[in-house]
Amino acid sequence: MKIIIEGAGEIGSHLAKMLSQEANDIAVIDTDNKRLAKLRTEADVITIQGNYSSVKAIKEAGAAECDLFIAVNPGVSQDVNIVSALLARSLGAKKVTARIDDEEYLTSENKLIFKQMGIELMFYPEKIAADEIVDLLRHTGSIENMDFGRGKLQISVFKLEENSPLLDMKLAEFAAAASHDDLHFRVIAVGREGETIIPRPDYKFQYHDLVFIIAKREGMDEIMRFLGKDNVEVDNAMILGGTDMGRIAASLLSKQIGSIKIIEKDKAKCQELSEKLGKDVLVVNADGKNTDILLEEGIRDCDAFLALTPNDEANILSCVVAKKFGVERTIAEVENLEYIRFAEEMGVDSVINKKLLTAGRIFRYTLSGKARMVKYMSGTNAEVLEYTVAPGAAVTKAPLKDIDFPENAIIGGVIRGSESFIAIGSTKIEPYDRVAVFALSESVKAVDRLFK
Repeated sequence: MKIIIEGAGEIGSHLAKMLSQEANDIAVIDTDNKRLAKLRTEADVITIQGNYSSVKAIKEAGAAECDLFIAVNPGVSQDVNIVSALLARSLGAKKVTARIDDEEYLTSENKLIFKQMGIELMFYPEKIAADEIVDLLRHTGSIENMDFGRGKLQISVFKLEENSPLLDMKLAEFAAAASHDDLHFRVIAVGREGETIIPRPDYKFQYHDLVFIIAKREGMDEIMRFLGKDNVEVDNAMILGGTDMGRIAASLLSKQIGSIKIIEKDKAKCQELSEKLGKDVLVVNADGKNTDILLEEGIRDCDAFLALTPNDEANILSCVVAKKFGVERTIAEVENLEYIRFAEEMGVDSVINKKLLTAGRIFRYTLSGKARMVKYMSGTNAEVLEYTVAPGAAVTKAPLKDIDFPENAIIGGVIRGSESFIAIGSTKIEPYDRVAVFALSESVKAVDRLFK
């Protein structure tokens, strides 16, 4: 697949590295030769130094043969990305996407306008991340969650602490102890020390394992009870950092919970936040890295603490402090992928990474077209995909146990009409089923071929 990425900032560079590993032909355009030189040492890509929205640069990158054009220029107005995407489309690119920074463009009416103009997807990474935060605060018993079919099926990730009943228990014993007559759940993967494992029945759980479970709605309730987990009701949240992500998260949460406070040290930004958010959100001008300030502002009374500053280290340490003060739920923005595991080991409940969240949205466009959704799961090198099964697809030809399914992938569950069920060896996939798949990165393309 021929892919052009315009913009070698954090997200553009991450996409280039990720997509080049999938044997795609990648070209990257940027004005900054230093960024391009660094990227060439990290990924097998062609680089073109040129101005953003430059017809010459877009042509030189190969727009006429391009399957996907991604305009993700760093530090420029969204208009530049939109113009770049439209130029690429007019020069021959089959699909184009653009990064934006205005929620107004994401209304159904406006998305339709841009789709008619030829832009397949407009993505606002900070909005994607804020939506993820709101979802995490609805499922506080797990560290990450993903819903299928309005919650008919759910994937939740649980971290095994020292009091977990799963410690030293084998997977087969867990299934026998927590299930009843009908199979309501399945362990689809385990993350351990940076490695992702699709476990066999004799797998033994250990301290700090990340356990990925897919379940029917009623099955997840059983799992939560078995693990001694509760969904904490969040009614009082504190946000450290008045970034776009913090502002959007505060706006969304203000419609659902009683008290929200943003701590921001930049006075001008505080004024701007107050004007945009109104009286539903209290904005405090202070340095939230100061522990005394957090105490004065009532961190001990908070149900959730969100550290969303541009500084990964400050976000991780602030969440550690919040935990020490008794906050039930902490979420940190961590953009350095190497720090994610460190944050989890330090006790941060959940990690938000804009690059991973955005990559999932865009990666879907490199697959067969049958993938409805792709999400990269924190702490793994794996993806969760939702497919709508095409008539005649290879995956429908026999029961799952008789299909040569990739070794490092697993079908977790199926939604068929109004019904949902956990997939097992005798399950036969039917056309138009919605199927939840967990796959390590190296197996995704092989999985995709089965659903064509």
